[in-house]
Amino acid sequence: MTQKPTFSFEFFPPKTSKSRIELAPVARELATLNPSFMTVTYGAGGSSRDWTMETAAAMQEDIGIPVAAHLTCVNTFKGDMKDIADRLWGNDIRHIVALRGDVPHEDMPLDYNDKDYYHYANELVAGLKSWHDFEISVAAYPEKHPEASDLDTDIEHLKRKCDAGATRAITQFFFENETFYRFLDKTQAAGITIPIVPGVLPIPNFEKMLGFAAMCQAKVPHWLHEKFRELEDKPAENLKVAEDVLAAQCHDLADHGVEHLHFYTLNKTDITMQACKACVLTV
Repeated sequence: MTQKPTFSFEFFPPKTSKSRIELAPVARELATLNPSFMTVTYGAGGSSRDWTMETAAAMQEDIGIPVAAHLTCVNTFKGDMKDIADRLWGNDIRHIVALRGDVPHEDMPLDYNDKDYYHYANELVAGLKSWHDFEISVAAYPEKHPEASDLDTDIEHLKRKCDAGATRAITQFFFENETFYRFLDKTQAAGITIPIVPGVLPIPNFEKMLGFAAMCQAKVPHWLHEKFRELEDKPAENLKVAEDVLAAQCHDLADHGVEHLHFYTLNKTDITMQACKACVLTV
């Protein structure tokens, strides 16, 4: 019998008081599924870092489930990174999603000889572990990072993050599970032993999803286009298709022995809730 997977959920921090109020019941509802943890993202270059820290601390206190704060190192002095890490630790945040972060266009190219900064995620991971005993998640890319020359080189970068002290890797979203299974084989062959957690994405709006996919160069297969074709003005049908697609993907991952699923919730509950319940009831 296939083991039922555990879950985690990702949110983006609200930018207004109104959206902050709206996020609270979303987190509470998803908390009823007993996730292992939740995470809170922030914008490129740390543009909403304070919102992230405040949201993560408030959410954790409200729902009583561990919440991880995303943290990037690009354009931040090492000393400032330590101050931020100390603040998170002082607010009982024990889990960080450590990322390099996107480089603002006006700052390209970075001066990689400047020793006042961490330039790569593996350097950030090592720094965080030297300051506090954080649980650390890092990013993985089954279809390679957009800036990587090839997948094997990208896996080498992932190995450095793991060797620096990462607890797990969470993947960019993907829509063809075979891509993930091939990626697992490659990471194992590279000597990566930490858990590789698949990140999965609900599709409440297909056109917006295409924009996300283009930014991270995630392949959107033809069959998925066909599923959502001509549903833009049919919200009820669109929702049903989105729920079925995500549930089928999660069920197949569980059937292949995946023990944990990470959902990019888009700060919504419906599609994610249905997929999680489908896994629990049918696996």
